Amino acid sequence: MTVWRDVVGQDETVATLSAAAADPAQMTHAWLLTGPPGSGRSTAARAFAAALLCPDHGCGDCHECRTAKDGSHADVTVVATEGLSIQVKDARELARVAQHRPSVGAWRIIIIEDADRLTERAADALLKALEEPVPRTVWLLCAPSLEDVIVTIRSRSRHVRLRTPPADAVAELLVRRDDVDPAMAAYAARAAQSHVGLARRLARDEGARIRRRDTLQLAGRIGSLGDAMEAAADLASIATEESTASSAERDAAEKQRLLEQLGADPAARTQPPHIRSQVSALEKEQKTRATRFGRDVVDRSLVDLLSLYRDALVVQAGTPVELVNVDQTELLATLARSFSAEQLLACMTAIGTARERIEANVPPLLALEAMTISLRLPQRR
Repeated sequence: MTVWRDVVGQDETVATLSAAAADPAQMTHAWLLTGPPGSGRSTAARAFAAALLCPDHGCGDCHECRTAKDGSHADVTVVATEGLSIQVKDARELARVAQHRPSVGAWRIIIIEDADRLTERAADALLKALEEPVPRTVWLLCAPSLEDVIVTIRSRSRHVRLRTPPADAVAELLVRRDDVDPAMAAYAARAAQSHVGLARRLARDEGARIRRRDTLQLAGRIGSLGDAMEAAADLASIATEESTASSAERDAAEKQRLLEQLGADPAARTQPPHIRSQVSALEKEQKTRATRFGRDVVDRSLVDLLSLYRDALVVQAGTPVELVNVDQTELLATLARSFSAEQLLACMTAIGTARERIEANVPPLLALEAMTISLRLPQRR
């Protein structure tokens, strides 16, 4: 067993990082790990951190390996924002932490799992730390692509690119690590398009599988303008329900814990001003987190829809290519029969445009309505 066991389908990346962990001559002070969503960027970063701190360069069993991978090691700082962006105050704190010598290990390691979410001012606040590196401090930055990170940061980092892992490798990981039934693991890996995190969720959460099925079924019901508006509202509603289900219990627990830490009575109808201000700050943070999560849920739904129209195009062309949605044969046949190849491509373009608009802060419902109008079945117009 090694720390690289869960970094699936990334042989070149593992070879590069493990060689650097074992040979100081191959090390540098900043690494930029890029790859598509679900490729395992943060998993690779944590494994690399463990390999750097492990006396055996990543055995996977020692205290250093275990604590580095779970983020509890004293010399490992992990930034995994749940908000829309990483603010300048957070970046300044990281730059301050980077100046400290390692406390127990050979390196002080700072992992930023969402470097693409650094605001421009936050990125500028990190530049000095990257331009004037401190000995024994290593930065591990993760982002979807080079273009998602400002040029001044990526020019000061060594780039390592991850690829989308094969579906069978993801399925094997689910079986081995999460004890998922092999048939379910194969379905989840294929449906998630090799996104490791989503595959795990689909395999273990029946509600997530039902919501995905409902999202795909919408495509066969968009005939009129009214159907398009209803489908957009349904997509937004699915995202809201999933966001609420995911955050309600955690939000309540966080508020309860904060009140206990402040010595306040959770049952009191009113609280002193200093407690109200901290509760208000927490609620604001939770709202930001919910906004991001809701957008992420919508984006996942759109990726699922995109795979559906892609499959319909494959079916129509009769190409011997593996389908993502093999359990939706009837719906795929309907779409392949109803649309021409050019119209299927136009549908895929409309979905891609909706994703870009939502990423650019267009209200999701408006972007979804514009998209679903373009997805209407031709013969029912």
